[in-house]
Amino acid sequence: MTNGTSVRVVAAGDHFILPSLIREALDHELPCTTRELKLSWPLTPFGPVAEVTEASDAEDELIEALTGAQVLVTQMGPVTDRVLEACPDLKLVVVCRGGPVNVNLDAAKRHDVRVCYAPGRNAAATAEFTIGLMLAALRRIPQAHDLLARRSSWEGATYYTYEHSGLELEDLPVGLIGYGAVGSRVARVLCAFGARVMVFDPYVQGEIHGLRVPSLDELLERSHVITLHARLTPETHGLIGARELALLPKGSVVVNAARGPLLDEQALCESLETGHLSAAALDTYVQEPLPPTSPLHALADRVVLTPHLGGASRAVAEKAARIAAAEVSRWARGEPLAHCLT
Repeated sequence: MTNGTSVRVVAAGDHFILPSLIREALDHELPCTTRELKLSWPLTPFGPVAEVTEASDAEDELIEALTGAQVLVTQMGPVTDRVLEACPDLKLVVVCRGGPVNVNLDAAKRHDVRVCYAPGRNAAATAEFTIGLMLAALRRIPQAHDLLARRSSWEGATYYTYEHSGLELEDLPVGLIGYGAVGSRVARVLCAFGARVMVFDPYVQGEIHGLRVPSLDELLERSHVITLHARLTPETHGLIGARELALLPKGSVVVNAARGPLLDEQALCESLETGHLSAAALDTYVQEPLPPTSPLHALADRVVLTPHLGGASRAVAEKAARIAAAEVSRWARGEPLAHCLT
């Protein structure tokens, strides 16, 4: 809270959520003095930094930029114990993503720093991307493109044979594991396609789009496509492994644009190799970037692989900046924060 004085903010953006987007959103909300810092993500992959995960390796740059600042707005800035200790003026951190995995929350509490985040910023983008992955895997679109555009080959016409042609969404039993902000949007779109949507989510009550299924096993046994939308927790880590994949009907398709560790990649590869699964479409992986040694690369004719692009839309960056700026404005006016964890 600033008692009417201008708020001193560091906009530690990157090549996706640009520092200028954050500054413009802040200028629309409140009087502030903004210093811009541009981190290297996604041109340089994120990773663990000290005790936090999924951050840019930029502690020194962040400490320097935060000199005298009260507020940090960032997506990938590493808000570690070291950074917090070195920045005694810092009072508020707003993370422009669905969860503050780049912030040491315990250290923030010790230093009396409030931590906020931007839930729902990429729900629409990720849902749309999930549908795109599903269609690409079902109809072999990337493989056909590669043959024709890159190899000048009409071989992709074999996908018009009965044996190799794909599945259509209309009347297809599709199982959703998780029915949060992304899963619920995917369900609505699938219903519009005419898919037979089934949902397993023990934490969601009330009406849903589709048929609620009481157990994960039943969902798997009845689905020809499954798409993962659960949050990654100790409970859901490795949720879909060899046993679960074996429950799917032969020729099924797996889609994961949520979090890589929800799915046992080795078990997935084995199921694809044996032909039990016909295809998979993945945007997230156990290890990111996906290692060149991953067996997924050898399955290019059966997989669609994208480098964690589900939330990559300009609207997401703009929404995140606006959500963050609104939270800074609430803090400056002494109002309750909307999305605060500490």
